[in-house]
Amino acid sequence: MIDLDLTVLRESDAPNLPADESLRDWAALAIGDAAGASLAIRLVDADESERMNREYRGKSRPTNVLSFPTDLPDEVLAELPARPLGDLVLCAPLVAAEAGEQGKPEMHHWAHLVVHGVLHLRGYDHETAVGAEVMEALEVELLARLGIPDPYRERD
Repeated sequence: MIDLDLTVLRESDAPNLPADESLRDWAALAIGDAAGASLAIRLVDADESERMNREYRGKSRPTNVLSFPTDLPDEVLAELPARPLGDLVLCAPLVAAEAGEQGKPEMHHWAHLVVHGVLHLRGYDHETAVGAEVMEALEVELLARLGIPDPYRERD
């Protein structure tokens, strides 16, 4: 397992939030071999997610995960003890609702969204068909290591 400096901010009263250890394991899996990384994960309610989604993406609705990559100059990064990847903001009630709608265990959906968000922080995106194919294939591969089925496959 990589050396990950993880900060978890729990700003939601939603039930069944994942443990810090689970968040760390999921994030570390998606980070890969990068040593000395740091990451912050905020668990928020729908109103905070909607506010941030509107402010940063121009969309007036909550979203399941927002990724904010670190954008620091190389000379600053060289002085830090851990390479900051950035921040993830996850909307706890929306994650739970989506898991129910999709008929999957809630913790599987949490794992998927943490992996998805960290891959965004690493520079992956799904803005093009090729980018989506690459990112989704990596997500499926990583989640399979956790015993989690392909989140993009239709459920019967």
